[in-house]
Amino acid sequence: MSRRLLSVVLALALLPTWPLSGAELSGPDLIAALRAGGYNIYFRHAATDWSDGDRVEGLGDWTSCEREKMRQLSDEGRQSARAVGAAMRALGIPVAAVLSSEYCRAAETARLLGLGPVTTTRDIMNMRAADYLGGPAAVARRARGVLSQPPPVGANVVIVGHGNVIRAATGFYPDEGGSGVFRPGTASDGSAELVGWLSPAEWIRLGKVRK
Repeated sequence: MSRRLLSVVLALALLPTWPLSGAELSGPDLIAALRAGGYNIYFRHAATDWSDGDRVEGLGDWTSCEREKMRQLSDEGRQSARAVGAAMRALGIPVAAVLSSEYCRAAETARLLGLGPVTTTRDIMNMRAADYLGGPAAVARRARGVLSQPPPVGANVVIVGHGNVIRAATGFYPDEGGSGVFRPGTASDGSAELVGWLSPAEWIRLGKVRK
């Protein structure tokens, strides 16, 4: 393990996280709530090719879409992202904005969902880039800030990022392509509360049921 990665791992162990409740909503009840709006839907980027690795040697290297430099989506991941986006559209879930990490695999996932224009932001970033962005605590704090922002009335915001940052910020850790549904401003400290989660397969299944 590199010294930089070891420092990130140790810092993550010391970060405060939001307490997680059990899934309050699931299946059709969760979809009905999303149709009414008011939620931030956090996706971990879709499946990647783990035979590739990340080679971040300077600020902004993570934006590269070259396999030789950064881990990219697999063909399976691309197909899954398209299918999840199609399911969300079939389910009639209103999306006011789509935000993404600057990492190519996250931004590509966001575009493939096909839910609207994608805005990349360093407020949602991989923890392995934390040394370039103020440290692990700052990266986790910015992610919590995004999750705590209420979406426009009657709509939701989709956020695409990484597993390690959502775990650092909230304690929730989805598989690749998995998503958590957060209701902002409902926790005792005004932060967001995790009310449900969906795997890519669940999104697709519910979308087919809707049809």
